[in-house]
Amino acid sequence: MRGKNRIRYMGCVLLLVLAVLTGGCAMGEASGEKTAEGLEALSEGNYQEAETLFEEAVADGETLVLAYRGLGLAYMGLGEYENAAEAFEEALAQTDSRMPSTTEDIRLYLATAQYRMESYEDVIDTCNELLNASEEGNADAYFLRGASYLCEGETEKAASDFDAAVALSPSDYDLYMNIYECYAQENLSAVGVTYLQTAQSLTGDDTEYYYNQGRIYYYLGNYSEAQQMLIGPVEEKYEPAMYLIGKVYLALDDYTHALAIYQQIQEEFGESAQCYNGLVQCALMQGNYDMALTYISLGLALDGTDGKQELYFNEIVTYERMLDFTTAAEKAAAYIESYPTDEAGQKEWEFLQTRQ
Repeated sequence: MRGKNRIRYMGCVLLLVLAVLTGGCAMGEASGEKTAEGLEALSEGNYQEAETLFEEAVADGETLVLAYRGLGLAYMGLGEYENAAEAFEEALAQTDSRMPSTTEDIRLYLATAQYRMESYEDVIDTCNELLNASEEGNADAYFLRGASYLCEGETEKAASDFDAAVALSPSDYDLYMNIYECYAQENLSAVGVTYLQTAQSLTGDDTEYYYNQGRIYYYLGNYSEAQQMLIGPVEEKYEPAMYLIGKVYLALDDYTHALAIYQQIQEEFGESAQCYNGLVQCALMQGNYDMALTYISLGLALDGTDGKQELYFNEIVTYERMLDFTTAAEKAAAYIESYPTDEAGQKEWEFLQTRQ
């Protein structure tokens, strides 16, 4: 049976800010009824519905650059990165020289899809095109290209691009943490830590500042300092801080306080798959597998798809913990069919084949 590190927490490793799809949905007014409905479905995390609506928008001849772009975003949400890349290519084909910002936007999403496909040379080419056309530079493009160089073993080029990204967005906490994640995945955490330390030197005195500083301490594994930084934001009921302190409590094996904070989140902000996943962590850590399955069932019954990948993954883990390897293997097979590019899911499935 696997250790507790096999459990997956919502958002624990989110490499690319660009993959937060709702951040890219609004791009001027949608041209056409189906495109507008598709953008609304994207904003609600209903990616399957969005896919259907954008396909209808394409078939109806609505503004194709927006329809294909939206279709690409829907595929991204579904984890179908090859289809997403094809859709973004189609969207680019509909652009012209009068649409520089639209072209840049779509190229960023294309590069993100290519990165998810591990097509690093393609990412580099796409980002080269974007940066060559940009007068002011683009932090996201430098980050994506740097991440791809790092995966290709070109550490000097990676560092140069990461530094260029930071120079353009010196106050972007997500950027610092994403760079750290890139180095950590290449077993170069010591290099990545220097970026977290730079982020620690940023100043501020508002709720978001203390939340972000708490994030840095959490990444560094300094949970007591993270907890101190989060006291104010949590008292103010800042939702991201409440989720983060739940993760801090879990890291400290303080399941009583973790359970209480996730229950409070539900009371304050309503049900969410992300919150149910936090409750699943509490149940799993306490060995209460039946309750974990109950939380998973409640989370999966919610509308939309946000947060559900983690619930499906932890469903596999729960059945593993129950020593029901047959059911776990069935769940793993379904998981890798839905999320074929997820390496952790593939490893779970391979592990479970040895238990049949």
